[in-house]
Amino acid sequence: MTMSTSVPAPAVPKPSRRQTRSTGQGNQGLQFGRWWWAAPGTGLLIATIYLATLSGAFFAFTDWAGIGSFHFIGLDNFREIFQRPELLSSLTNTLVFAIGFLVISNVLGLAFALALNRNLKSRYLLRTLLFMPVVLAPISVSYVWGFIFAFDGPLNQLFGSFGLESWQHEWLAEPLLAKGAILTVMIWQNIGFVMVVYLAGLATVPIEIEEAAALDGATRWQRLRHVVLPTIRPAVGIATTLTLIQGLRVFDQVMALTGGGPAGATETLATQVYKQTFSFGKFGFGAALALLLSVLILVFSVLQQFATRERS
Repeated sequence: MTMSTSVPAPAVPKPSRRQTRSTGQGNQGLQFGRWWWAAPGTGLLIATIYLATLSGAFFAFTDWAGIGSFHFIGLDNFREIFQRPELLSSLTNTLVFAIGFLVISNVLGLAFALALNRNLKSRYLLRTLLFMPVVLAPISVSYVWGFIFAFDGPLNQLFGSFGLESWQHEWLAEPLLAKGAILTVMIWQNIGFVMVVYLAGLATVPIEIEEAAALDGATRWQRLRHVVLPTIRPAVGIATTLTLIQGLRVFDQVMALTGGGPAGATETLATQVYKQTFSFGKFGFGAALALLLSVLILVFSVLQQFATRERS
């Protein structure tokens, strides 16, 4: 017959009031410390971005010339914007570049992401090659493409070597072709970034669901529409919003390729902000154009986020 002996559990001393109080003070100090360490960065952000934006918005309602005094003129700058045909044309060009860049870059980026997602041995090399233009400076890329689009450049020489002289054009001197050239440069440089965003989204699509849909007889298009796209909706929202914003504030490609020409056919709001402010010395009017561009970016970004939001 065996007897079981129970060993009493060691007594755990209760914390004293002084220890509890010191621990609570330590947590409060830690919480205060987090706010304290974030204060310099927050202050720098507010000073360099938000205060600068507010000051620019204030000068949009003045006739300031950059130096000296100024007068408050209300909405006169904005009335002038919508009364001058060249500025309305710049607004139209901005929307054309933004919509064209948004649609084409996302369609091609998604196509490359689907092609280089799985079952291709050279996919890592091809991803690297497609992403390489993203890390280059836009102004440098634009100057290289400007050399390619020149009348005596490689593109026209290539057409001439194949006997296609009728295809040779002054690519940057014809309004429609100049807009197409700017869009080409924008898409070529940024399609790798859009592809990477969609590749990250495709990594979240379960293979089992795609295989089950294929076994049920779903075609590639049906799987893309009903399985892949609903799953990668967050990636679609990120890619479309970023490309829309970048398209609305296009500047480097226009200044390097055409300078806004020919005859103002490729002027955008961003180039007009630069010219009105620094070339003509109309800082108040340039601030009004910049404020209009900021409002456009904000409105279109909100609409884009609403269009690509999560739905049940």
